[in-house]
Amino acid sequence: MVAKRKRVEVAEATPTTKTAPAKKAKATSNGSASKETTLSTAPTEELTIQIVTGSYDRVLHGINATIKPEGKVDFADTFLFSAHTSAIRCIALSPLSAPVPGQGQKVLLASGSTDERINLYNLSAHPPSRKNQELLSAVSARPILENPKNREVGTLLHHSSSITKLAFPTRSKLLSSSEDSTIAVARTRDWSVLSTIKAPIAQPSGRPSGDTAPFGGTPSGVNDFAIHPSMKLMISVSKGERCMRLWNLVTGKKAGVLNFSRSMLQEVGEGRVSTGEGRRVVWGKADGEDEFAVGFDRDVIAFGMDSVPKCRIMSDTRTKIHDLSYVTIDGETESSLLTVSTEDGRILLFSTASDDLQKPDSEDKTLSSARLVAQIGGKEDGVSGRIKDTAFVQVKENDSTTLFVIAGSSDGKVRLWRVSAEELKTSKGKGKGKGKTEAKQAGKLLGTYNTNNRITCVAAFAMIPRPEGVESEDEEAEDSDEDDEDDEE
Repeated sequence: MVAKRKRVEVAEATPTTKTAPAKKAKATSNGSASKETTLSTAPTEELTIQIVTGSYDRVLHGINATIKPEGKVDFADTFLFSAHTSAIRCIALSPLSAPVPGQGQKVLLASGSTDERINLYNLSAHPPSRKNQELLSAVSARPILENPKNREVGTLLHHSSSITKLAFPTRSKLLSSSEDSTIAVARTRDWSVLSTIKAPIAQPSGRPSGDTAPFGGTPSGVNDFAIHPSMKLMISVSKGERCMRLWNLVTGKKAGVLNFSRSMLQEVGEGRVSTGEGRRVVWGKADGEDEFAVGFDRDVIAFGMDSVPKCRIMSDTRTKIHDLSYVTIDGETESSLLTVSTEDGRILLFSTASDDLQKPDSEDKTLSSARLVAQIGGKEDGVSGRIKDTAFVQVKENDSTTLFVIAGSSDGKVRLWRVSAEELKTSKGKGKGKGKTEAKQAGKLLGTYNTNNRITCVAAFAMIPRPEGVESEDEEAEDSDEDDEDDEE
């Protein structure tokens, strides 16, 4: 059901950009359009990226990053308000709406919290005018610009516990998971729930004898889910379960259960006293074929389509992981890298291609290791705190591809890097056939923005220029003011 609330105009600010027409954002392999979007632009033109962050402090924060041709970045607050009554756990952005003559395009924003609510918003896909920027900046320490095109849509209340994951596999569907062990499919046209997938609640095991948890109070719920690009298959991982579940999205029924073997769990550091549950799952491609990766507390395992473990990811690095994502670096060959954000402030990029796998170096290990291609951030860029979430925006400049990496940290800072796809390809090619090597530092840190809130999740997309025939927000506001004056007379 949708609970309508009073409409709140959300502020948005960024300098006007002039870029070439954008391609429609595609859903990524993990079922969300917020992780990786693609835009075509000229190398001598400005680019505006809309960044959205959620935080423990209940604040939903919108930031515009305007990247100048010379590499300078100007940040501006677009909206900043308390969206929930408790911590925001996840956010998701939909693909762009279909272009309609005379109308601007929009992006749906969904935020999920521990207050059991999913809040919905409409964001303009076009950068607003900077006409009133100086006036608003005069009363604030940071640049601010209102955008009347941003609207609050409503609230979904179909879950009975904390929201753990949100994803827009397409513009017309929103999938959400919760600690009530359900995955709901909602239709964006009228926000009705089409189907609810019920994941089994794990049987409590290994609970201490003096445990005071109430009946049914043991850890339960879906940690994460990932949708196959075909939109017909989904994988989910849940609390307290040493397995992953496959779901048929055509019928909405269970397709299978894949248990994690004891030897595999021991190899990734999930011993008898650990939960052994999967915390993250994501779809990707390697060697031209689909694969998926399951993240645990301190390691990641990549699986082939036969559901057989392919390789370990963090074999040489022992640190807690927070986010996983596959990033395409070559559209023609569909070559991609697996990115992992860590507790020590790094974004590691691994190659899971068969030619890059390294055999185990001891007899007690059975899984091959993925090769570390490069790293972003870390002490070299002055990043020491954990990176909670990441988002990626790809920009095609003539024959080259540039990757913009947005990272949100627990210290409240949002960082923006620029990485060339050619740089990653070169790093990937140089390390073939070699043993363990130190990670090459990749990318250039363009800017850092302090939100003053403990960030939990990040999403971003590249804004597109306003089409011809569509009035700007300022023109519409002036027209409405004139109409009000005429009515008063």
